[in-house]
Amino acid sequence: MIGSDLSIILPEIVLSVYAMAALLAGAYGGKDKLAPMLVWLTSGLFVLLAVWIGLGTATTQEAFGGLFIDDAFARFSKTVILLAAAAVLVMSEKYMAKRDLLRFEYPLLIALATVGMMMMVSAGDLMSLYMGLELQSLALYVVASLRRDSVKSTEAGLKYFVLGALSSGLLLYGASLTYGYAGTTDFSGIIQTANQGEMSLGLLFGLVFLMSGLAFKVSAAPFHMWTPDVYEGSPTPVTAFFATAPKVAAMGLFARVVHDAFGNAIGDWQQVIALLSVVSMFLGSVAAIGQTNIKRLMAYSSIAHMGYALMGLASGTVFGVQAMLIYMAIYVTMNIGTFAFIMSMSRNGLPVTDINSLNDFSNREPLKALAMLVLLFSLAGVPPLVGFFGKYYVLMAALEGGLGWLAVAGVIASVIGAFYYLRIVYYMYFGDAQEPLDKSSSPVLTVFLVGSAAAMVLGVINLFGVETLAASAAAALVQ
Repeated sequence: MIGSDLSIILPEIVLSVYAMAALLAGAYGGKDKLAPMLVWLTSGLFVLLAVWIGLGTATTQEAFGGLFIDDAFARFSKTVILLAAAAVLVMSEKYMAKRDLLRFEYPLLIALATVGMMMMVSAGDLMSLYMGLELQSLALYVVASLRRDSVKSTEAGLKYFVLGALSSGLLLYGASLTYGYAGTTDFSGIIQTANQGEMSLGLLFGLVFLMSGLAFKVSAAPFHMWTPDVYEGSPTPVTAFFATAPKVAAMGLFARVVHDAFGNAIGDWQQVIALLSVVSMFLGSVAAIGQTNIKRLMAYSSIAHMGYALMGLASGTVFGVQAMLIYMAIYVTMNIGTFAFIMSMSRNGLPVTDINSLNDFSNREPLKALAMLVLLFSLAGVPPLVGFFGKYYVLMAALEGGLGWLAVAGVIASVIGAFYYLRIVYYMYFGDAQEPLDKSSSPVLTVFLVGSAAAMVLGVINLFGVETLAASAAAALVQ
């Protein structure tokens, strides 16, 4: 029995053993001389694991008495997480090395955080949920403050740690209430107790506290307060990582909890998620308008996009989960390209984050400007780019779930949000010329930028098959 359990969690074991072995090699070996090699090794392992998981068995399996679930939903989420983590690591190698930030611990912390994320989306119990969540969070607290000579980076790590501890407290309190009133920490046991109309007040409070803790992890308003400062203070590659893989893991865990543990009480959590969704969409869209720092702007953009993703989850249907997964896959692709562009922004060798520095950028680097234009239009949801289809799916899911008012709110928020994306386009194409940015010497960043933009155009044909994969993933979660 233990053998079959271990075979189910083999990808997680492989990644964990690799991280620990590499940590020992780094500690007793050449330390930072190993760092560039470890970045590429870790990225390669991520890709191999993504292929392994993506082409693995199509059945649903449970390990360790239901603590760990391996189904189509978990496999879809893990594939996106691993590919996003690999892309960010590859993009960051030259950037971090140039600024003397490339420590051998960096790729290993990313690897350990990724193990935690893989655990999160496969959690079938409140215990395994918390274990995965904390493994991810503890690694991310460290990488946020990796730039030790920067006050902002130290502040980012400390703020993330303190507020993260608060959210963990909320989540644990919710878990203890849920256990107290359900008599079990297992999702399959909780769902039998949590019947709509019959759910006890204590269990309802447990659900609300759990959702509050999870809302912090996806940076949904009003639990978003850490996001702008952490995005701005962290090294840009770390910010790119925060904006991609952990968001997929947190949304996957959110969906897992509400459907696997509280799927019989949709009416009780639907209104809470709908409220989180509408507040996130409008706060993210309105607050981003006044931002001049592109990393802070992307933080508020992230808050708004999590609001759109939550719109799909709020519908409480199979199609809603499918729409959320499609949206997250598209969102990650757009963000990888956008942050590749942000990493390439520098003047006299120093990183630049002020959007005014992009004035007249299109005349100097027309290809990169065009690629960024495509990504910004896609982030704004302008048809016929792939970003439009992401929003279309979640809006249709909201309508199908009887949340027409939420769909209307989503459209209004999307129109407001288009302003700050189009403002960057205006600066690039029509802004007054000023001291130019350095020409990017990194072909890797250019490849990711142009590749992401091309995906936003070419993906309109069939979304690269993501729609079908997301449908089977959603069907595996929502029984």
